[in-house]
Amino acid sequence: MIDTTQELGDYLGSLKGDFRAMDLEGDSLHRYHEKISLVQFTDGENHQLIDPLAVDDMQPLKDFLKGGELWMHGADYDIVMMRRDLDVVPPVIWDTQIGARLLGVRKFGYGNLVEHYEGVEISKSSQKADWSKRPLTDKMKEYAINDVLFLKPIVEKILAGLHEKGRYDWFVESCEWAREKVMERPLEKEDPWRIAGSGKLLPRGQAYLRALWYWRDEQAMDWDRPTFMVCGNKQLIAWVSDLMAGKSVRFPKHYRPNRIKAFHAAADEARQMSDELLPRRVKARGKRLKDEAFEARVDALIERRDSVAEGLDIDSSLIISRALIEALSAHEVEPADVLMKWQMEVMGI
Repeated sequence: MIDTTQELGDYLGSLKGDFRAMDLEGDSLHRYHEKISLVQFTDGENHQLIDPLAVDDMQPLKDFLKGGELWMHGADYDIVMMRRDLDVVPPVIWDTQIGARLLGVRKFGYGNLVEHYEGVEISKSSQKADWSKRPLTDKMKEYAINDVLFLKPIVEKILAGLHEKGRYDWFVESCEWAREKVMERPLEKEDPWRIAGSGKLLPRGQAYLRALWYWRDEQAMDWDRPTFMVCGNKQLIAWVSDLMAGKSVRFPKHYRPNRIKAFHAAADEARQMSDELLPRRVKARGKRLKDEAFEARVDALIERRDSVAEGLDIDSSLIISRALIEALSAHEVEPADVLMKWQMEVMGI
């Protein structure tokens, strides 16, 4: 386990060949402020665990990421963590999950690919472990290093398959597209309290929900645990319904008096809020006109997509999703704005 800046720099300087791959482990299931808690790195032969909680300065890794090409698996959330914790994302990220799916692999989790391509079944026992705890157990170390141990042979087989099927250009475009979409997302969501079900609430109900959402957030922060350990989103909505109906709120038995007191204080603040300060309901987008012509366009695109997917032996959602089919059929978006070139090509758009 690398735990000093000097060791990190020496390791990255000793890498051989052109292959570089990385995986990250966070502690989102165990802490309020999630952070990168472990880095797994390899050049295909020299596999290494890096402890970002012990290394004083991760600059050697940041310097590599600024200009390096990197292989990852299911890189979406890893990109989010790199942006947030390291403030740098490699300009090129090749994703084995994308490559495997373009080859028609239906089970594309990392463990699935290891079994599919290498015939090895790896343990998933540490999948939900607390990676911020030290020392790591031998079982956790084995699980972690396995996440990069098999990447090079898997990559070689995926690349061979992509070239053989003439889909390598699709892969390049798809990886660039996926990285760009993640980079476009804001790191912090505006009005994060607007969760599923909030749009149906009246303004007073939304005031309750906003107050309780921030109550939960403060409780989780003080406890240094994820918010779901305080309560889930569905529970928040249920409590809002009770408050709106004038019912007594029932709490889990393990709630301490201080937590319940803070809940009531938040609810009282929302209850006493003047009407002009209540949250405004987000104006819903106008409903689509689903006439016969619209349905015909949707059915035609789905039929064409499914036929193309069957011929290519890939998941149809890779070509175009149902949501995009409906948006295109309603003339809400232009194909070139929402589809990659290869998708338009195979669909004949």
